[in-house]
Amino acid sequence: MNEQARWQAVLERDAQQDGRFYYGVVTTGVYCRPSCASRRPLRRNVRFFDTPAAAQADGMRPCKRCKPLQQRADSRTVERIEALCRHLEQHLDDAPNLDALAVRVHLSPFHLQRQFKAVLGLSPKQYVDALRLRALRQGLRDGAPVTRAIQDAGYGSSSRVYEKLATHLGMTPKQYRSGGRDVAISYASGDTSLGQVMIGATDRGLCFVQFADNELELIDRLRSEYPGAELAPMDAQHAPQFDDWMQALRRHLETGAPASVLPLDLRGTAFQMKVWNYLCRIPSGEVRAYAEVAEAIGHPRAVRAVASACAANRVALLVPCHRVIRGDGGLGGYKWGIERKRALLDQERAQRSGRSAKP
Repeated sequence: MNEQARWQAVLERDAQQDGRFYYGVVTTGVYCRPSCASRRPLRRNVRFFDTPAAAQADGMRPCKRCKPLQQRADSRTVERIEALCRHLEQHLDDAPNLDALAVRVHLSPFHLQRQFKAVLGLSPKQYVDALRLRALRQGLRDGAPVTRAIQDAGYGSSSRVYEKLATHLGMTPKQYRSGGRDVAISYASGDTSLGQVMIGATDRGLCFVQFADNELELIDRLRSEYPGAELAPMDAQHAPQFDDWMQALRRHLETGAPASVLPLDLRGTAFQMKVWNYLCRIPSGEVRAYAEVAEAIGHPRAVRAVASACAANRVALLVPCHRVIRGDGGLGGYKWGIERKRALLDQERAQRSGRSAKP
């Protein structure tokens, strides 16, 4: 669902959308289910999230009226996990390990890990990482020196975490603090059978491959994905390289020729990278359910987190999130339009059938 459809579901208090997404209100710091009976917020104050974990990582707390977490676990478990979350938020600089947390709630480490992931879709360690990243971003936005922002966020020595932070931020902490002024992205667009496609690249490889109905919409999306980067149309020097990449994408769409040879500059969390790497191994013409992906990467309860990782994909086709569908066989969502997802799958199946039919 796009944001307009989600907002309409909130206005209608559509209970059928409960569990499919959540909305948070920035003025109250609370997130709810779509059917929540509380007073409707102003649209400009609303953010949408695919999972409770995403909402809580963004600083939101669950609504006490609609209790969005209780659909995934009993109230006692939810209260226990919420209390641990508050405790972790207050001890970022010296976050307890799993054994210490287990003693605190009188559970074995195994059962705590299991319950925590059942409620939030994340392990306690992953939740702490998300909190620290949020604190780091806020410190950098507030203008704190890089070293101090890293230490205040609970990371300790900057020399041991710098590379990790660069992956999670999509740039180095220094670049993030300066608004991404040192990150240069060149872009070009072209026509395909699925409409306009735009590719954007850093000096490491492609970081943006997306579809839309026109180039202006694509530029807006690129700017939204990388708000602080230096964006510029491709120059004449790199035009041949961009032409080669665009031709490879067109060949992939038209004939099924592999596009995996294109260089990528993927930036995401460790969990997202795990999901994206698995998606790249799904054969063309085949599909997997979100639950199957979660099981395959070793996180069987993180179905919604898998869906969020698919939605966070910035490189269409090259990370084939269109090959993931709902468990009931429905297509599920696709950020570039459900019709494009259906067309891609139909085309891949036809190509696969054609190849298998040849002698």
